Amino acid sequence: MSDVPATVPVCYRHPNRETYVRCTRCDRSICPDCMNEASVGHQCPECVAEGKRTQRPVRTAFGGSAAGRAGYVTNALISLNVLAAVLGVVLSGMDSLIGSSFFSGASVVHYVGAVIGPSITPLPDGAMYLAAVPDAGTVYPGVWDGAYYRLFTAMFIHFGIIHLLMNMWALWILGRQLEIALGPIRFLALYLLAGFGGNVAALVFNPDSLSAGASTAIFGLFAALFVMLRRLGRDTSSVLPVLIVNLVITFAVPNISIAGHLGGLVIGALAAAGLAYAPQKNRALVQGGALTLIFLVLAALTLAAS
Repeated sequence: MSDVPATVPVCYRHPNRETYVRCTRCDRSICPDCMNEASVGHQCPECVAEGKRTQRPVRTAFGGSAAGRAGYVTNALISLNVLAAVLGVVLSGMDSLIGSSFFSGASVVHYVGAVIGPSITPLPDGAMYLAAVPDAGTVYPGVWDGAYYRLFTAMFIHFGIIHLLMNMWALWILGRQLEIALGPIRFLALYLLAGFGGNVAALVFNPDSLSAGASTAIFGLFAALFVMLRRLGRDTSSVLPVLIVNLVITFAVPNISIAGHLGGLVIGALAAAGLAYAPQKNRALVQGGALTLIFLVLAALTLAAS
């Protein structure tokens, strides 16, 4: 009687490949190309895919997704601000980039439909009036005249390259940290709400002034970072000195929107508190409700003051 030769196991996905390794979950034979390292042994592609479907996604301490680690929103916001500046250079001519007009903010005449403030009438010589001038050309309506979108578009307009670079540097530093902590969606909501709140404050307290810039949102991010660190019980000594310096600059340097900066600071702190202190049960619902409530109050304030 002769012995029957043992069958050599082959990969279930590649029958022409011999293997003695089995998936630790389904016990099927897998070759090196099909092996996925697991905590114990190896798993086949199907078991790995099934595990991903049944595994709960990783969330941050504040309920955000892990996608915030890539910094997509921060990079997109910086890109939009830079794109708006490039557009301004194209519209006003290259001399605005190297001459005084870009630094002084004269080129803002090309953004009259986007900055905060009253109705604006641009004149042929590049000057502009903060009211309708008969036979002077197109009149761009102000926020009080229905152009409420300016309260958002003004966040992406800057009065000079220095203004732009300072804000983008701060956004790069603060945005990456907060986007990691909050996830992309919550971070974007925080940024836009803080910027909107600062712009509403600038409009209410200085209705006849033109103002723009990402500073309202940036101050909101400063406040949010402080609130988040406090909520996690971490040291805030690295945030406070920078925030205090920026507040001193706000009050000391002329032509800075004090109301806009302080408004962004307050709204950023309130929005961050709504995100950071929401209970874990129904957290997303509570967070969304808190942010929505803040937005509605700001919208009501704008309409009441108009």
